[in-house]
Amino acid sequence: MAKYQVYLVRHGKTWFNRYDKMQGWSDTPLAPDGVEVAKQAAEALKDVDFSAAFSSDARRAIDTCKIIVDANKDHDKITPVKLPEFREEFYGYFEGNSSRQTWFTVGAMHGCTSYSEVITKYGMDASKDFVKEADPFHDAENAEEYWTRLDKGFDKLDDIAKDGDRILLVSHGTTIRSITDRYNAGNFDITVSPRNSSLTILECDDGEKRVTTYNKLLK
Repeated sequence: MAKYQVYLVRHGKTWFNRYDKMQGWSDTPLAPDGVEVAKQAAEALKDVDFSAAFSSDARRAIDTCKIIVDANKDHDKITPVKLPEFREEFYGYFEGNSSRQTWFTVGAMHGCTSYSEVITKYGMDASKDFVKEADPFHDAENAEEYWTRLDKGFDKLDDIAKDGDRILLVSHGTTIRSITDRYNAGNFDITVSPRNSSLTILECDDGEKRVTTYNKLLK
């Protein structure tokens, strides 16, 4: 397998981000200030030699990826591709609900009152299991379902990557935080969410993965 880097960028701020609502597979457009921070990221990354560019299939990620690719010096050589495997976590019944209220409800069953408290006390994977448990329809993804999906996405990257490649991947806050938690090589504090349009770098080497940069503000 090749040794390559994935430049994980969180999408720009959306309307649901603005209103602090659960936004997994549900999707809202980039807000005006979300477009602006995406443009800042594009300016910061314009000289990076990307071999390929991917995004999840959510409009907020697609639009952010296009803004970044259009500003890149090699924009005429890069065609963004959608990878549904890197969608955000699916929150099922709780999609579109208040984030604060959702995590109070989900956490209360385990002695917690916030998302930060849940992941500090039990971990990221447990938080996914707790959401599925609390979902009256049990449609939300648990940790096993979530990682089965993402691992298929990583297999696709491994298949196309060559030694020395830098690959742009625009994804989502909880997904980037989950990847960092699992492959944390820098003792990064994952109780802090990656900011919109921030950069996280994942190094892949012969199947081994490690996050070496997390939540870097691009400006």
